[in-house]
Amino acid sequence: MAETIELFLMDDSLSGSIRGTVEGRIEVIYKIPRTQIESFKNREDLSNSGVYFLVGTSNQSSKDVIYVGQAGNRKNGGGILARLLEHKKNPDKNYWTAAIVLTTKSNDYGATELNFLENKFYNLAKAANRCEVRNKIDAPLGNIAEGKEHALEKSVHYARLILGALGHKFFEPLAEKVSAQNSADTANTFHLSRKLRNLNVSVEATARQTAEGFVVLKGSQISGNEDSNIPQIVKNARSEAKLGNENGGVRVLLEDVLFPNPSRAAMFVIGKSANGFTEWKNASGTLKDFESNS
Repeated sequence: MAETIELFLMDDSLSGSIRGTVEGRIEVIYKIPRTQIESFKNREDLSNSGVYFLVGTSNQSSKDVIYVGQAGNRKNGGGILARLLEHKKNPDKNYWTAAIVLTTKSNDYGATELNFLENKFYNLAKAANRCEVRNKIDAPLGNIAEGKEHALEKSVHYARLILGALGHKFFEPLAEKVSAQNSADTANTFHLSRKLRNLNVSVEATARQTAEGFVVLKGSQISGNEDSNIPQIVKNARSEAKLGNENGGVRVLLEDVLFPNPSRAAMFVIGKSANGFTEWKNASGTLKDFESNS
């Protein structure tokens, strides 16, 4: 179903504050740079209850960082803005550069709804594994009526749409699970099988082509060795990826990893220079053949 998303550039700038809504929905998303938090003190809807995400980049790696939190309204904890101002003063949370807020036009979220939303977004972020989640624990889910849960799931859905339009995909899986009945899905799944003769080992890997790039899937075998001439960005990906212990010169990938193109994905697996368009294959032949015949 098509949706109409409205993004209002509050400073007439893509790098400034942005307000996002979906036509006909109560949800409101704000993206506020850390440097502009104080300028929102008089904004009434930010004294409402809601959930928020502190986003930035890790000092230890190139990964994005997210913290998922919640705030009661002005009568029950001071509202979202007051909570963000507290975080800005906290030296333990100096990693974030922007806050993203989910609230409603009519202050609809009580404690039960906030716990549900915080728990939901925390677990979506953990499952997607696109960023480091800085929460030490997730919020308790609590008991929630079936009808209310259905309404909140819709809030989550529309929040993800707006965040996606803003370029943030913290909660989206790198690659959806493939249905055996869906030929379009299976056609975009590719395999790499390579015997590394100088090491006397073989690797087997599976990847999926998505709108974002090429995802090497969890469970793929990765060569435990690498040539010095592969790009540094591939070396970094190999050193930062979660891999099992080496066994016979091969390590098993413990998470999905996204690459911008198939060649970088192939080099990640093999540890050597490679042409991904000829290394990755499906039932139609090589990726090059598949794209030529599409």
